[in-house]
Amino acid sequence: QVQLVESGGGLVQAGDSLRLSCAASGRTSSSMHMGWFRQAPGKEREFVAALTLSGARTDYADSAKGRFTISRENAKNTVYLQMNSLKPADTAVYYCTADPVYMRLATARGISYWGQGTQVTVSS
Repeated sequence: QVQLVESGGGLVQAGDSLRLSCAASGRTSSSMHMGWFRQAPGKEREFVAALTLSGARTDYADSAKGRFTISRENAKNTVYLQMNSLKPADTAVYYCTADPVYMRLATARGISYWGQGTQVTVSS
């Protein structure tokens, strides 16, 4: 029903910036609230950010506030995560998420759709 493909990950130094992109496709892809999770080695997947279909509401994890910005371009069915002032603790696989119910985006087990993930590595 919905396919999500992330891009934009890579290897950067502490203090650098990256912008991740997630392209959504499928019959109902234009009717989804969207967000981002991440998973570091040996840790559980954790919430990073989410925004509503209209973009009117956004939510961020404490670790992302002030440094990360989530946005979307609905005409292209694409969501972005702008990451500034990156730290080694941000190293993780970043996953794009989508769900017709906004509140489900806060909990990994409740999310309807996931991308394949893109690796972000931040060196000291």
